[in-house]
This record gives sequence, structure tokens and C-alpha cells, in this order.
Amino acid sequence: MKAISIERIGGPEVLKVVARLKPKPASNDLLIRVRAIGVNRADCLQRAGTYPTPPGTRWSDVPGLELAGEVVDVGADVEGFDVGDRVFGLVAESAYAELALLDHRLALRIPSAIDFVTAAGIVEVFATANETVFELGGLAPGETVLVHAGASGVGTAAIQMAKSMDCTVYATAGSQMKAERILDLGADLAIPYKTRDFVEETLRASSGQGVDLVEDFVGADYLARNLAVLKPLGRLVLVGLMGKPTCRFDPAIMLRKRLTIRGFTLRAQSIPEKQAIVKRLAERWLPLITSGRIGPIIHTTLPLEQASDAHALVESNTIVGKVILTVD
Repeated sequence: MKAISIERIGGPEVLKVVARLKPKPASNDLLIRVRAIGVNRADCLQRAGTYPTPPGTRWSDVPGLELAGEVVDVGADVEGFDVGDRVFGLVAESAYAELALLDHRLALRIPSAIDFVTAAGIVEVFATANETVFELGGLAPGETVLVHAGASGVGTAAIQMAKSMDCTVYATAGSQMKAERILDLGADLAIPYKTRDFVEETLRASSGQGVDLVEDFVGADYLARNLAVLKPLGRLVLVGLMGKPTCRFDPAIMLRKRLTIRGFTLRAQSIPEKQAIVKRLAERWLPLITSGRIGPIIHTTLPLEQASDAHALVESNTIVGKVILTVD
């Protein structure tokens, strides 16, 4: 079978098309004929050597954390899935291939109204947004959230989900074009952070009150500023660390406002933890996705063989939503 290998640590050019043996399903696995693959920032970080696999797991030279396709074989302990089923789900590695293994506990059937490309863009971003905004962040109807990187895959999902709950949504974006796109998704305020200060704009829009929740992908560079825009009892959820690894800030604001900071990563969690995450996604959000009320924003699709172009596009920071690789 054909797969994409990380030939060595480096830029997008290190992704190469290789031939690999057909994988054999273990007892809990589905063998999937892959039709579409979601490209995530984590894939790019793994390729660059800055996103290692969780402790106790092997490093795979074939990246990819989510896929959609058809079941072609099932393990001995698999329940609820049969050969021919259209499915999508989370994998720990190796989605960039014509065939891949998917633990059946992390798989969902694709609703008939959804195609493979759309399905491949759902689980990573909507599961992450649900866990960070609603489970950890506790966003409730009528509250206000500031979503950084609003044009990212997770950002576009979070905006739609929060608006479906009648929340007020402010979001940052790296360009005016991105700001306009996230306004189209329902954001109440889009802040081009390169030309406007998000603290000033957030406080102005909220009449000085601030927000109940901040979802942040940057980390240290934004920490003090994020705390400054939170209301008393506000919550900050860290989803990524795209900024500097360390910073200095005055912790007195934490005490004065009684603030909460929580962190989240999906890949490092156990199968039972991921199973619960996928179940929450399916129960709460898949009906809205199936109805078309919300859904993944697909920037473009590229064939599997152009994985290096897909990574370069993601790293260009010019896209809105997700890039999807397709398998013929």
C-alpha cells in the first residue's frame, strides 16, 4: 500500500511517498480503506520534531491523527461494526496511508448525509473544541468567550458551537480576510491581532466587563493579557503553545479575580479517555453537524501524494479551517 513517511525531521519537503505492508488489525481494530485524512497542526509539529508521541508509545514515521473511510476487516473483539461500514475517527498515528488501523472504540459511523471529506474534518477539531470550551471551560448559554486563532480548525468549530448555544463570541485572526470569514461564521467581534490590540478591543466590546472564558493556542506570550480580559471567576483553557515556552506575570490577578487556568491535549490521553471524548462529541454535536447547522470548514483538498504541499499550506497561516488529504 501507499503511505506518507516522515523521512527525517525537517520541513514539509521531508514527507515522502513510500510503499508499506498492509497492516493487520489487532483484536479491537478496524482496518480502514482510507478515503480522506484531516491535516492538523500537530502533524506539522510531529514532522518538525517538536511534538513527540506520548510516553510509552512508539514513534511512527507515518503521521496522521484522524481519518474517514470504509471498513475492510475487523478484529476478533470488535462489536458494532461490519465490513463495508463508512466510518471516521481518531487514530494515534499512521492516518496518511491507503489503509490504516482504527480502534473501534474511537470510531463513529458516517451519517448518510455526510461525505468522506467532511467526515475527515470533524473529530479532531470538534472533540477538542467541545472538551476545551464546554467540558473544561464550562461555557454556558449567555456567556461570552474569546477564541484565539478563530480561523483555525478548532477555532472555526468553537465559534459555531458557542453561537449555537446563544453565547457571545469574540475571536482573533491573523488577517482582515480571516477576520471577515469568522464574522461570516457568526462571531460577534473579529479582531485582527496584528493591527489591533485584543485586550483593548475585547474590553471595549464588553463595556469593560471582559469575558467568561478564553480559549488560547499561544500560551506564555498571551498569558498576562488573557488574564486581563477575564471577568471575576473567569476561565482560561490552554490548547496549544505556539508562543514562547516561559513568561513572567503577576499572579495577584489570579487571586483578585479568582481565576482558573486549565490545560488540554488530546493525543496523550488513554483509549478509555478518548472513548468518552468521542462519545460526548457524538451525543452533543453530531446531530447538529448532520443537520448542517454547524460543520467543519474545509479550506481545500489535496491528494495524499501532495502531503508536503498540505503541510506547507497549513504552516503558511493563510488558511481558514482545515486542509484534507484525499485517497483515490
